[in-house]
Order: sequence, then structure tokens, then C-alpha cells
Amino acid sequence: MNKQEAISLMKEKVTEENLQKHCLAVGAIMRGLANELGEDSEVWEICGLLHDLDFEETKDNPKQHSLKTTEMLAEKLDEPSLHAIRAHNFEHTGVLPEGKMDNALISADAVSGLGIATALLRPTHLEGMTPKSLKKSFKKKDFARKCSRENIMYCEKLGLESGKFFEITIESLKTIAGELGL
Repeated sequence: MNKQEAISLMKEKVTEENLQKHCLAVGAIMRGLANELGEDSEVWEICGLLHDLDFEETKDNPKQHSLKTTEMLAEKLDEPSLHAIRAHNFEHTGVLPEGKMDNALISADAVSGLGIATALLRPTHLEGMTPKSLKKSFKKKDFARKCSRENIMYCEKLGLESGKFFEITIESLKTIAGELGL
């Protein structure tokens, strides 16, 4: 599966505009992380784009979230990507993160909302946004409350301190700013 096929499938299965933007953001952050870590950026981006295919269907049953996605994608993605998708919801699936891609998806999934929320509050959105801006938002527990700070810190399991991770996040989001409305 290539990126365009992944985007088409995501838009077919994910109808809510904000959730589509979330998937695009996670895909972009995964690409940025793969580039930083010397991994296959296309594979990682596709994993990020498709990680929430079943969210609308399973939002009332979190134990099924990500499991239905991997059933849909069983013949389309490699096992490391499928494992990362299952593991990004480890709190409910019991599938524990094991490798780099797993930890990257957990942290990218969590930081995407914080990054977008922070950008939306700024008059220039992503332009001029710094890791310091994201760190300030990160410290405000009442800001973007659904973004798990604990999961964001899975970046450390990748050997990245938060400042570098926030820099990668911002630069990655800038690559798709138009699609995100930022």
C-alpha cells in the first residue's frame, strides 16, 4: 500500500473531519520520527495514517479499538505496522509496545493533539512555533486534557528527549499545515 492508497482508505473509513486531520498529523509525525531514527518513513507514515480506521466504529468500545483496524489491514500492512497499531491502544488491548514503531506511534498519537491545539491558539499557527511553546502547553495539565502526557513521553523510549521530539512534531506538522488548516 502506498501513501495515496492509505489516505484514500483513511478518508473512506474515517468520516469526521477532525479525526481525518488527526490521522494526517500522526502520519506526518511518524514520517518525521522515521527520518530522525533512520527507519522507513513511508511505512511509518502509512502506519500513522491508518492507526485509527476503526475509531468511529469502536469509540464506545475501547477494547475493540485498533483490533478491528488490524483485521481490516491484515493483508495490506506488515506485521510490525499491525503490532504498532494494536499497541497504540495498549491500555485497552493488552498488546504491549515492544519496538521503535510501537513507541513512536504511541507518542505521535498523543502529541498530535497537543501540537494542533497549541498551533490553533497562536495567531501565526505553526509559523514561528518553537519546542518551548509546546513544552509550555505540555506543562498545562488542563490544556488539551485528552492528550496523555505519559504517552507523549514514550518519545524517551526512542532515545529522544522532549525538546527534540517537540521540534520533530512541529516540523512534521508544518509539512501538512494546509491540510490541517494551520
